[in-house]
Amino acid sequence: MPPPAPAASAGADRVAATPSATPILSVNNIEVVYDHVILVLKGVSLTVPKGQIVALLGANGAGKSTTLKAISNLLSAERGEVTKGSIIFDGEEAHARSPNELVRRGCIQVMEGRHCFAHLSVEENLLTGAFTRGHAGAAIRHDLDLVYSYFPRLKERRGALAGYISGGEQQMCAIGRALMSRPKMILLDEPSMGLAPQLVEEIFKIVGDLNAKEGVSFLLAEQNTRMALKYARYGYVLENGRVVLDGDAKTLGENEDVKEFYLGIAEGRRKSFREGKHYRRRKRWLA
Repeated sequence: MPPPAPAASAGADRVAATPSATPILSVNNIEVVYDHVILVLKGVSLTVPKGQIVALLGANGAGKSTTLKAISNLLSAERGEVTKGSIIFDGEEAHARSPNELVRRGCIQVMEGRHCFAHLSVEENLLTGAFTRGHAGAAIRHDLDLVYSYFPRLKERRGALAGYISGGEQQMCAIGRALMSRPKMILLDEPSMGLAPQLVEEIFKIVGDLNAKEGVSFLLAEQNTRMALKYARYGYVLENGRVVLDGDAKTLGENEDVKEFYLGIAEGRRKSFREGKHYRRRKRWLA
């Protein structure tokens, strides 16, 4: 577990918190530019220790999805590029690998919005996750059964077209598809988006089980701060493309700025919408 770090403002030369466990991912002071002119990430550093869940928190537009796409080397599809810094996954520079090579090495991204193949069945969607594994039929069948053990609802719906299942089932399908690649780390982007609270709890519980029982590391980009900090061991808060706060989950959950802006709690009570809008204009870390 990363050592507790005091919540503090972060500049472009910020050094990622140094965890005691061996990191599977180290992002070091990266900058990301779109269309050669739009600076989106401004010196982001973070660390994911092996076998842990780390949360990447922040409002919409803070840079969470861009950070994940930089790690998985998908920026070029959106005319973006890392112009500074380094990303080390499992001991190697990630940008020395193509996206499909990163998948083979165990770095899998579950995109925001789930992106299931609507015209394929649930089981066919899951099997696409094993595409890079060739013809290992028995092992793939074993892993498919493992996915169904975590997501029994998918087994019930395995013949249904993915475009006709619920949003929660599509999110399960997207995570299950990632598991079929035998990941070392999953980059999970906004898993709670558009889901009912009961389904959000179910999805996060499965993520926790996959981490505890299968040893899969997670970097979890999420606006639902309360749920993310419930399951993560460590967290980073992004604002306007910068890491502005970081610490263990308990420390962040008790931080007054996090409670007031992200959890909507001030002075022991829940804030009104008007108070929340006012605080958005006066966040102390952006002063």
